[in-house]
Amino acid sequence: MEDTKTDVSSLGEFGLIDLLTKNIEIQNASTLLGVGDDAAIIDHFGKQTVVSTDILIEGIHFDLLYTPLKYLGYKSVIVNLSDIYAMNAHPTQILLSIAFSNKFTVEALSEFYEGIYAACDEYKVDLVGGDISTSYKGFFISVTAIGEVTPNKFVKRSTAQVKDLICVSGDLGAAFLGLTLLEREKNIHLETPTIQPDYENQKYILKRFLQPIAQKKIIDYFEQVNIIPTSMIDISDGLSSEIMHICTKSNVGCRIYENKIPINEDTKQLAYKFGFDPTVCALNGGEDYELLFTINQNDYNKIKENPHIQAIGYIDSIDKGIKLISKGNNEYDIIAQGWKNFN
Repeated sequence: MEDTKTDVSSLGEFGLIDLLTKNIEIQNASTLLGVGDDAAIIDHFGKQTVVSTDILIEGIHFDLLYTPLKYLGYKSVIVNLSDIYAMNAHPTQILLSIAFSNKFTVEALSEFYEGIYAACDEYKVDLVGGDISTSYKGFFISVTAIGEVTPNKFVKRSTAQVKDLICVSGDLGAAFLGLTLLEREKNIHLETPTIQPDYENQKYILKRFLQPIAQKKIIDYFEQVNIIPTSMIDISDGLSSEIMHICTKSNVGCRIYENKIPINEDTKQLAYKFGFDPTVCALNGGEDYELLFTINQNDYNKIKENPHIQAIGYIDSIDKGIKLISKGNNEYDIIAQGWKNFN
């Protein structure tokens, strides 16, 4: 049976919007009015509003040769929710705008929206509006996330204090290796189309890149044990880049210990296979979407039993620099390489 492919022009802009948004279910009391009018209406009932936005561009931020549209929709939401969680806030609504070329059918866009709704459902977030347009080439995605936080409980990058502990959630470096594996197989396929991709059963590595997790559980845990981090940022550009953001904004230095950086065993083994140092992958990779945060030393007992949080160093005075202490106990300057997309 041949797959049905419906040309977008057969529906028109409003028909397409109606089709893609017909099954929206409101999940937050703060969403007073969602999709269907000139604008959404949101009331956070005395809480402070947090807003963040990201744009994703085909060929720069994602490659459709190996990114399923459903996963792309899911990830488009996650990368924005991660920014909200990094403020110690809870996301409640998103706005989604897309522009696409005529190569995209109604079925393809519906698949993309399946991923959007899957993420919204998992994180209890409402899609309340946005825009749809055509483009001459490629696929463009813009997501704005809106969240709420109790007054004075939001956390900035610029408020780390000397002697604070530096902590990270989860593990690092896997997403970079997931991208590396996908790029390798893409290049092999382009050179020899008859060869099928071999992803070496690296399910964990690939999922970390294609279907990342926003750290809601960590923010919930902070509330449970009554912790407010002294600073926080999500790890989208790699550990080195993010710790430099915190140190620069807070006017401090730091010491991070290589042997404390959490790296999954699958990540280590694949890094060695590719000829990479796993620590370099953790420092300079990206798109892990874990949380990097600092806490007062008095709060250490509250996080030490959590298996998803690892203390990796401490904040020092600015004159001590931003340093990595190697496994051999040597000091190295941390240099932000940053996350490099498809250029």
